Amino acid sequence: MANNLEIKATCPNLLETESIVKKIATEYKGIDSQIDTYFNTNTGRFKLRESSLSGSYLIPYIRPDKTETKLSLYDKIIVSDSENVKSLFMQLLGIHCVVKKKRIIYLYENVRIHLDQVENLGTFIEFEAVFDEINKDEKEQKKKISYLMQQLRIKKGMLIASSYEQLLINKTAD
Repeated sequence: MANNLEIKATCPNLLETESIVKKIATEYKGIDSQIDTYFNTNTGRFKLRESSLSGSYLIPYIRPDKTETKLSLYDKIIVSDSENVKSLFMQLLGIHCVVKKKRIIYLYENVRIHLDQVENLGTFIEFEAVFDEINKDEKEQKKKISYLMQQLRIKKGMLIASSYEQLLINKTAD
């Protein structure tokens, strides 16, 4: 399994935030339209991501729901026929929720910066510090996330504990 450290926060002004991100980012990856179909699970989360930039893949993952920087354990399994896979897992597990978003992606070194416009939820920012052979020190990854939070003026009260899936389910239940 792969690991990353991540945070998610509300982003009241996506354009203003993106202008700051452009100044500190080391790379621009593009704009991605994503549909995440979450399937019912007993533990963790399991979704099919259909991405305009990188194709389709299954992502099983385990991540605690807490506002501070959290460790996510995940895998990405490439899918060649997303409709058949979606149909199969829908029959096996059932669909829990579908999240649609437009994601602007930048990198700051090994940290993915996601500026998200999520259908029926609003605008958010996410950081994912991906662990690899070069970037494997957790303290160093936390420092990078802390630096980005300072630069982008993300306060603790803006942090979100849960996934877009859970936010959407909670909103629908209201």
